[in-house]
Amino acid sequence: MKHNKWLQRMQDEFAQAWVVATKDVRVYYLAPPMIMFGLLLPFFLFASFSIKREIGVEIGMARLLALTTFFTASSAGPVIIPMERRTGTYDRLLVAPMSEVTLLLGKTIVGAFFAVAVSLVPLVLGLLFLRTTVADSAWLAIGIVLASLVFSAFGLVFGSIPTSSATAVGSIMMPSTLVRWPLLFISGVFVPLAEMVPLMRIAAYLSPLTYAQDLINYAVLGVGYLNCWLDLLALWVFLVAFLLSVSCMHRRIRQLGY
Repeated sequence: MKHNKWLQRMQDEFAQAWVVATKDVRVYYLAPPMIMFGLLLPFFLFASFSIKREIGVEIGMARLLALTTFFTASSAGPVIIPMERRTGTYDRLLVAPMSEVTLLLGKTIVGAFFAVAVSLVPLVLGLLFLRTTVADSAWLAIGIVLASLVFSAFGLVFGSIPTSSATAVGSIMMPSTLVRWPLLFISGVFVPLAEMVPLMRIAAYLSPLTYAQDLINYAVLGVGYLNCWLDLLALWVFLVAFLLSVSCMHRRIRQLGY
């Protein structure tokens, strides 16, 4: 009986989280900041750093997938939450009859779903027209989905900053961009971990993008710098850490009355 009640509770919580996610998908996915920072930026970055550089198709695909999941997923929270706080809908979600875990899960699914959908575009085009090969499709699916969840939770951290100026998207995107750009350059996307100096490699280990890129490298190229299980474990640790940080920020927001 207790098992059935627990299972029913889990189903109800997930159903509520899915409602939150689908609502955000319908309302905010075509918002200009989402299109600019989540859809166009990763492709512009990839083009600017890849044109006239002699890299293989598979290497380019692995880098593009990492860039897409990173920027697309992490852009959802800094865009959606400030827009909802400005209109007051986010406050209603906080007092709705749902747990905080359910709300965070729903918001995390939004960015992850967006990132997975956008990542499928270059992947399918590469497989069909560029004859890109994938060493392990199962690991690639796991890597893209898990990395998208991690980066979506990472974006929620910035969207949940407890400040009265957080109601403007620009005030959130600025610190988000200032953090994401350094992570981009130390995470093995453009400079492989094996070619980094030891000090830079140590810094790279502090970035979730490092493990996402390494796991995608393993899935696409068949080889990674780190063990794929270590990449998987590190991404789960980052996911839990980001969600706990967002939960603490939400409590702080309620205390401050923002």
